[in-house]
Amino acid sequence: MENTPSCTVETNTSELCSPEGSDILTRSALSAQDGDEEEEDSGQSPGGHAIDVYQCTGNVERDVPELCALLGIKDVPLFNIKRPSPPVLDEESELKRSQSYAANLWLVPFLEVEQETEDPLSTKNLKVSGWKVDKKSIRVLQKVLPSLSKLQGLKFWQAGIKNQTVMTLINTVPLCSNLRTLAIESNPLADHVYYKMISADTPLTHLSLRCNQIGDEGARLIGLALSNTTSANKNLLSLNLAFNSIGDAGAAHIAKGLRLNRTLVFLSLLNNQIGDYGATRLAETLAEFALTHDEVLERRKLLLEKSQALAAAMSSLRQDSDQSPEEQHLGASSTSLCGGKQDGKARKKEAPKKTKKPAGKENTKAGKKDVKASQGKDKGAQEAQEAGLVIVLYFMTFDFTLILIHAEQKTYFFLQDNQNPQNEAEMEKAHPLLDPLVQCRDGEVFLPGNTTLASLNLAGNKLTTNSLDPFLKSLEMQSEGGLLRLCLERNRFTTDCGIYLLIKELLGLRDPLS
Repeated sequence: MENTPSCTVETNTSELCSPEGSDILTRSALSAQDGDEEEEDSGQSPGGHAIDVYQCTGNVERDVPELCALLGIKDVPLFNIKRPSPPVLDEESELKRSQSYAANLWLVPFLEVEQETEDPLSTKNLKVSGWKVDKKSIRVLQKVLPSLSKLQGLKFWQAGIKNQTVMTLINTVPLCSNLRTLAIESNPLADHVYYKMISADTPLTHLSLRCNQIGDEGARLIGLALSNTTSANKNLLSLNLAFNSIGDAGAAHIAKGLRLNRTLVFLSLLNNQIGDYGATRLAETLAEFALTHDEVLERRKLLLEKSQALAAAMSSLRQDSDQSPEEQHLGASSTSLCGGKQDGKARKKEAPKKTKKPAGKENTKAGKKDVKASQGKDKGAQEAQEAGLVIVLYFMTFDFTLILIHAEQKTYFFLQDNQNPQNEAEMEKAHPLLDPLVQCRDGEVFLPGNTTLASLNLAGNKLTTNSLDPFLKSLEMQSEGGLLRLCLERNRFTTDCGIYLLIKELLGLRDPLS
């Protein structure tokens, strides 16, 4: 069974029907009306208008049965309420109760509601198991989920989810303010639409898609969603793709998605059909790799855009420096970001005599560039504000920050280097193709590998010793960051193999808990 990161919500299927911590298991009242399950749930269906005006209370055990009644849903699921402090029973009674609950939950659809406190409005996790999520029931969930203000995790297990249901969930997730973990498991779809949950703007940070028969085509779409030359997912921290019949081709597509993704920390490909080829492609993304033709073209495009932005900034700088004091006064009044005194009698391009300068002695002429870089993150702008200066132009690129300032109508500017260690936050926001550590050798452009991924699970696949060497080389090349956990058990090599032991030893040295 998977060992997921500590920040994720537990989605262990072996505990799906565990009654531990449960103190309520009730059958909700059946609906008063019957309806066709396949009927479109528009305003013309029974209860269509009523469900639109219904105000959810945030109590799942109350809202779901009432909404089901409005839509004529007969098969209302059981409720398994898990509270932090279950009543204390004697051991024999608790055992009989647990066995009875487990038997009932396997036989019928149920909703497992995990609450933070005894308050029925404190639903933290919601699990839908065995309940057919069709057009009507998804309307119920679409109405209920946004009202659960503390909901963090949502899981579907064997819920008969269809393509349209997935699209509805994609639209509903952003309406749930705290929902970050989503699991849809044992729900295979022929059209492979699950990749749409990994869009660049999704709020999800943890996604589990186990047992969905995703295959190589679904893996290809997921790889593209993780990253391509023009976009990348920047929120998803963990992705579970275990038990999905993904082979070498699918693993290669996912590896391609990891090339420019700098967010994903945990990836599980447990129990798939991946062999040496797919594993080698994954290993190659962890160390330095050569850019493809499309990636080189995108890098050139980004560099061109940066140079054009710099040229525009310098042109604006020259225009400001050529203005008269009166013109500078007008320009500063319309674009200043912080207040300051303005003196119309001041001379142009003369360095201020009694004004605190941002960093070192600046050249008195705005057109010259031989000025010292300011120290610290945006220190120049901060000191300018503290000194009561007016910022006429503030322009930041990947390489430097340019600030044009006037104080009492005397103008000057300085450059701030953005490639020092104190500006790592700005650098991380930049496109990976603009990484300053990019190298050009033998006619190729090499990009540093993915060091964000910390956990990779390839246990239970078809790897042989041929794929171990690429992993060892990649791990040795990762100087900072990189893999902390690599699971390779139950593959086609023995665990006493020398190169496997070297990998385990190297990872052991990285383990922060060792």
